[in-house]
Amino acid sequence: MLKNQKDKFDLPNDVSYLNCANIAPLMNKLSILGKEAIDLRQRPYKISRDDWFKPPEILKRNFAKLINCDDFQRIALIPSVSYGIASVANNIKLSKKDEILIVHEQYPSNYYSWQNITKKFGAEIKIIMPPNEPENRGKLWNEKILNSISDKTRVVALGNVHWADGTLFQLEKISKKAKQHNALLIIDGSQSIGALPFDIQNIKPDAVFCVGYKWLLGPFSLGLSYFGEYFDNGNPLEENWINRKDSNDFQGLVDYTPHYRPLAGRYNVGENSNFHLVPILNGAIEQLNEWKVENVQAYCKNLIAKPIDELKNIGCIIEDGDFRANHLFGIRFGYSMDLEKLQSQFVNNKIFASLRGNAVRVSVNVYNNENDMNKLVSCIKNTLKASA
Repeated sequence: MLKNQKDKFDLPNDVSYLNCANIAPLMNKLSILGKEAIDLRQRPYKISRDDWFKPPEILKRNFAKLINCDDFQRIALIPSVSYGIASVANNIKLSKKDEILIVHEQYPSNYYSWQNITKKFGAEIKIIMPPNEPENRGKLWNEKILNSISDKTRVVALGNVHWADGTLFQLEKISKKAKQHNALLIIDGSQSIGALPFDIQNIKPDAVFCVGYKWLLGPFSLGLSYFGEYFDNGNPLEENWINRKDSNDFQGLVDYTPHYRPLAGRYNVGENSNFHLVPILNGAIEQLNEWKVENVQAYCKNLIAKPIDELKNIGCIIEDGDFRANHLFGIRFGYSMDLEKLQSQFVNNKIFASLRGNAVRVSVNVYNNENDMNKLVSCIKNTLKASA
């Protein structure tokens, strides 16, 4: 079983950081890697031709291992999820009867591109709402998604978990239903990959996008993606030199070619050699592969089990474990709770968690411990007493 890893992070003992879903803290060793990478720019003559290509390839191989993808050339480097979503939307044509299926309150980066192409083609976005009743909410929501996929569905676009409250979507079942109706499955893995096992071979998505700065424990402005066969001959958002065949031949760059690098190679963002950020993200993913993501999820499950029972016993509404992630979950209140007072309690006790709508979003990782969870439960109990 994976043990607590707080010693690898620079988090003070009196700080309870329960907000990895917002942005992850860098591990100490990754901060050192980043500083070394910046220092290297002071002496650019030490940057070789291989440094433009080899580190990104290693990063792609490590990410492919993390998500059980059998070909690293299906991995591309992207600056953001919105860049990836725009890349696939740029290669999808719709008719007026077509629907793009998303879930209620989906993250904006996985919405606006779909809004644009439905307007362009006169198609429709279909938003699947959660049930109003709190009991069996995740189960019923998944059933509504499955029942909404039809011959009109052209794209199903969603996350593995809902970013606001950790509701778990059953991607294998959704993928199977989508394929029965020739619909594409596009996944935003930002709130799951790195903390929740994700298997390309089992899920069989058409594209997956993931930021680096959340559960991959890496830097801002660099993420990763997977492109399936549907997009093998697509048009990228940009035409940068490094995505072309034989671009490692610097002398021959003026010999323009119509050919791209294999598979997802055409979708890499420009300047993807990124000497500053690639070493940090690669180091983070190497660590995740060493820990194994299933062990990260198991650690989180063990950490939150007792606190969730305590919170449910005082009337808090938390999704059942089968339809909720263990690294990210929402706490709703079946009674009058003064959220402003609760936020003040968090500030006074140096607890960092997010308010998302009428829910408290708690996101834990391997640096969190029992003390962090006890502080959270105490603050909620104290605020409840003060609100009564």
